[in-house]
Amino acid sequence: MLNVRVIPCLDVRDGRVVKGVRFRDLEDQGDPVALATRYEREGADEIVILDVTATADGRLARRRTVSAVRRALAIPLTVGGGVRELADAAELLDAGADRVSVNTAAVERPELLTEIADSLGAQCAVIAIDAAGDANRPSGYEVRTHSGTRSVGLDAAAWASEAVDRGAGEILLTSFDRDGTRAGYDLDLLRAVRDAVPVPIIVSGGASSPGHMAAAISEGADAVLAASIFHQEEWSVGRLKDRLSRLGAPVRR
Repeated sequence: MLNVRVIPCLDVRDGRVVKGVRFRDLEDQGDPVALATRYEREGADEIVILDVTATADGRLARRRTVSAVRRALAIPLTVGGGVRELADAAELLDAGADRVSVNTAAVERPELLTEIADSLGAQCAVIAIDAAGDANRPSGYEVRTHSGTRSVGLDAAAWASEAVDRGAGEILLTSFDRDGTRAGYDLDLLRAVRDAVPVPIIVSGGASSPGHMAAAISEGADAVLAASIFHQEEWSVGRLKDRLSRLGAPVRR
């Protein structure tokens, strides 16, 4: 088994890191450059920046924030928020992103994933899937867009498979139901998508302990993403990796 990545996530609004529950009631957590720098120093394998209001505002993730974080980092940086066409993805890469995460626009026009993969490489094309429980879907989960506010009639596992077929090289899988709840990742959701796709999966939404992360790794997660436990200094990345290693998870050192 390949070593698993530990990824702090910076949800950004108006140039500040925020965090809420199920994408709402966002509270300020600090400066993105300062937090990203701290996490790299502690041993983070990657940083994810998600501009949480970009799609609603009809704009791209703020280039100034991306560039500032990139200047401070040596580790990989994935950025999402407001990407609607190939030129948007290229602009974020030019600003310093290594990979681009696409969610709503890919659901509305799946060809976008192919355009990004063909032009920039599949390794740059990350499909972000926000999913909520729905007993009427074959996998038991439906896709949500627009920061979880819209149901779009797609089965989460089926959409993951289609996204990969269209060129996505990685999946950022977030449980809308678990986001910010500290109840642990939705392992049923992870299993459903893991069974559907061969590409790496970053699991997100609900982690508050190394045990939650170890459980996801045992179910096939290639990377574990968290926010609050790092922002609020409950765990440093290094201490968390130490605990994961003792739990038998093959983390990067």
